[in-house]
Amino acid sequence: MALPKHTELHYKIWHYVYLTICASVFFFLIAPLFVIFPLSFNAEMFLSFSEGMLRLDPDAFSTRWYKDMIYGTKNPWGLAARNSFIIAIFATIGSVLLGTVAALGLSSRHMPYKGLIMAILISPMIVPLIISGVAIFFFMAKAGLAATHTGIVLAHIILGTPFVVITVTATLSGFDHSVTRAAASLGSHPVNTFMKITLPLILPGVISGGLFAFVTSFDEVVVVLFLAGLENTTIPIQMWTGLREQLSPTILAVATCLIVLSTLMLVTAELLRRRSERLRGINR
Repeated sequence: MALPKHTELHYKIWHYVYLTICASVFFFLIAPLFVIFPLSFNAEMFLSFSEGMLRLDPDAFSTRWYKDMIYGTKNPWGLAARNSFIIAIFATIGSVLLGTVAALGLSSRHMPYKGLIMAILISPMIVPLIISGVAIFFFMAKAGLAATHTGIVLAHIILGTPFVVITVTATLSGFDHSVTRAAASLGSHPVNTFMKITLPLILPGVISGGLFAFVTSFDEVVVVLFLAGLENTTIPIQMWTGLREQLSPTILAVATCLIVLSTLMLVTAELLRRRSERLRGINR
């Protein structure tokens, strides 16, 4: 936004200094991305710019590392990508179901000990992951679920549910309960009221929480290190192993895909947040 013409000189100076600082911080944060993107298309097995890439030679660029990431079940990257998506999808579904139900309960004025219950529900976000990983590992080992997809999905549900609880609770904080009371007075069943009135109004918050749960599951490393076996390797674990044992541009291709995925998730969450504000009558 342009400054008014009557703005004093020292305010103008501070305004442009502030914009410069913000631009510098933004550049510092995203500068590594400008290195990862082109290197992921390197035709050679090097994590540096080749002479052909510097000359913008088309033969120096290739999608071989993206193909290496996707194709073939014997390929560790392909297997890790499949595992990550399968685990993240089921973990997101579980987190959304549990988190939405918990948020609805916490929004009720008849719910006792709301503060204590809320603290317990969001504790996985506060407790260090190494402690959560050890606790979850011993529990899953006792239940016979260690080194299984089911065990990892349940662990990710534990980690993803707090994000759904927070987003849905924030959405319900401005919810007009008079519409549900009006539906009840007209004879609507509680389930019908929820499906046709409550859910459509809180859906942006539910989807936002689900997106955060998906990203949390897809990006989880510490807990999976305790639970994963050879057949349960995920993308973050494969990246960790690749960085320690064998550097490959495939890691850059995976990192590029994760950056694009995270960006799309954040943009979607922001659009849903604005839609939720419009539905609730909040104008910006």
